[in-house]
This record gives sequence, C-alpha cells and structure tokens, in this order.
Amino acid sequence: MTGKMEIKTFSKKQLTVLSWWNRESAFRDRDAIICDGAVRSGKTFCMSLSFILWSFYDFANSDFALCGKTIRSLRRNMITPVIPILKSLGFKCEEKLSQNILTVSVNGVMNRFYLFGGKDESSASLIQGMTLSGVLFDEVALMPRSFVEQALARCSIEGARFWFNCNPDNPNHWFYREWVLKAPEKHALRLKFLMDDNLSLSDKVKQRYYSLYQGTFYRRFILGEWVIAEGLVYQDYNDHIKDKLWDGNPDELVGTWYISMDYGTINPCSMGLWCVTDKEAIRVDEYYYNSRKEGYQRTDEEHYAELEKLAGDHYIEYVIIDPSAASFKATIKRHGKFYVKSAKNDVINGIRTTSQMLSNGRIKIGVKCTASQEEFGMYRWDEKAEVDKVVKENDHAMDDIRYFAYTILRRIFKYND
Repeated sequence: MTGKMEIKTFSKKQLTVLSWWNRESAFRDRDAIICDGAVRSGKTFCMSLSFILWSFYDFANSDFALCGKTIRSLRRNMITPVIPILKSLGFKCEEKLSQNILTVSVNGVMNRFYLFGGKDESSASLIQGMTLSGVLFDEVALMPRSFVEQALARCSIEGARFWFNCNPDNPNHWFYREWVLKAPEKHALRLKFLMDDNLSLSDKVKQRYYSLYQGTFYRRFILGEWVIAEGLVYQDYNDHIKDKLWDGNPDELVGTWYISMDYGTINPCSMGLWCVTDKEAIRVDEYYYNSRKEGYQRTDEEHYAELEKLAGDHYIEYVIIDPSAASFKATIKRHGKFYVKSAKNDVINGIRTTSQMLSNGRIKIGVKCTASQEEFGMYRWDEKAEVDKVVKENDHAMDDIRYFAYTILRRIFKYND
C-alpha cells in the first residue's frame, strides 16, 4: 500500500473478498458481493484490489466502472492505495486524470476502469449509454438509488458482477432493504467487517478509533450495525458537559479567530466567537437572539451591529455562515470589515465530525455560551424519520457549531469523511 500503513497479512474475510470469484471458490456462482461494517476494517482496499484482479481473470480488453461519492474520494480511498500493489504484481497502470480513466494492463491484455462520482440524483446521467462488464461502488450507502441502479443497468455483458462496500446507515436505507437484507435472493455474498478483520491495525490504532465515536455512530462505525439514530444527538457530550466547559481567560488565548453563524429573522439568530489554537477550538462567546421570545424582529443591520460587538478587537479570519443567508452576506460585504465563507451544510457528516471533536476535546465550549449548552440538552434525532434526520427545533447554535466544525476545523485538524 502506501507508507502510512503496512500490510502484514490478510484476514480470512479479506481473503474471501480476494478470491470469491475464483473457479475453486465456493462462492464462484454469486453475482455480487456486499462488504459492509466498521470503518478501517480493510474492506475497501481488498475489494479494490480484488475487483481489478477479477477483471483480468474473467475478461480482456473490457470496460468497468469504479464509483465513489466523489471522484476525489474514490481516488483517495481506492486508486491511490491500490496502484503500488498492482505495479508490484507486474501490472502497468496509467491514470488519465482529465478523462477520469484508469487503464491497467498485463501480458498484452488491457482493461479500462472509468471513474464516476455518485453524489446526487443528477449523477445518473453521467453513466448512461455505457456497456460494462462490472461495477464497484465504494461507499454505496452515500449514493442516490437512481445512480446505483443506472450503473447496474449498464452491466449487460455475460458474467458481469456487482461489487458494493459501505459503512452502515439507517436500517430504512434503500440499500439495506434492497440488497443487504435480500442478499440471498439477489444471489449476493454478504460479508460484515469489523476492525479485527484488518490485521494491519495495531491495538493502539483501534483504541483511538473506538474513542472517536459515541452512540449511534459507535454502533454503526465500530460495531457495524444498521441502527436508527435515536435520543440526543450529542448524548455523550451532554452527559459530561459540566466537566468539559472551558473557563479560561480569553485575553490569554493565542490563535486564529473566527465567527460562525446560523442566520435567522423569525427563527433565532446564533453566532459563535471562536479561537483556534494548535490543539483545540474554543467557543469563547456567543450571540443568540430569539425574536419570538423577545417579541421583536431585528433587522440585518441590527444583527450586524451585534456581529461587530461579538468580534470586539479581534481580527476575524472568516465569518462562516449558512449558505442560504444571502441578505446578511450582502450586509457583511457592504460594510467591508469581514470576509465571508459559506458553510458546508452536510448535516449528517457535519454532526459526525462535530461529535468526534467534542468527544476528543478538539472543540471546547465556554461557560459564557449558555444558549449552546441549553441546545446540547435538547437537540434530538427524529426517530420517526425513514432516514437520518434531526428534529428542526432547538438547533440554531447546533447548526452554527456544525458549520464551523465541518467547514473550517475538519480541514485544520485533518479529519476525513
């Protein structure tokens, strides 16, 4: 692989993935393979290697598809790690970045692997018209059903097979209902992976990952379970919030200052003042205005005056604000004092990232931030929803914290989705 992880040996499940298509395998007659389960369990790497080896075992000079949520994540998760292994086995690999094609050849035989990103419903059109001998979906639970089914429909060559991997999601997710639960009738081999199935991980590394997740995310990403999100969103943090509040002196902080914001006129308006040091991000102070409670709706200019007041004498690197707040962005830009950055509004991944940072101490909430503390105790999953959703109440400080964690801190502290 790369220098970051040394492959010691393959586990029994990984060896099954690497050989299920072989003529001597008991699973040779299966049409598909599904590998779901824990993060860092080794399913993605062995599947990408196996997929390419299989393509040369059953086909020659044929076309295949490698699909990820984005092409960037596909290259990071699959292409970059597998190419050195293929080259060590005698394969020649050439990636045409502008065309999103990986060509692999050995002994005069070449196969072509087209790279696709399945991030939204419009992605289905990208793969229309192709004829494929097989398709691999990396992180299939993150892709829309229309894209996956369009790609499957392209596999019209005799002997074509489907390859899926993912981390668990909500048990009402279409992929769980249509493929995981129906694996026998789909003639698919389903393998559930745990971290212990990746023999390259040390106990120390596994313990670090165990500490990253709590609640629903722990059950999904560590135990590999398809479970409904329920209860408080940040249950673990809420259980220990009194012990985790920051009560330092803001004048002693050395770092970069930001303001995060969830804009509202009828709904509450929430802003947080942050100082980001080398080790942590501290929500030092906040502004929270609920027009319904106060009986008066503030204008953009009044909210802006509070923004300047919250910033004080600090140089603010960016004001991170929800992407829909067009009028307030215009107000900020008109005054010419602050730079504005639109937040990445990915709710579930943003919550997961925020949860990790709260639990490991990357994010600290100041004692003065009483609105945030109150919302932490009320911010809940919608247990009646068919997909992961939060109850859209008591969530304005939660949103501005999530915006900041997922837009700024994820990059600073090098968190991947």
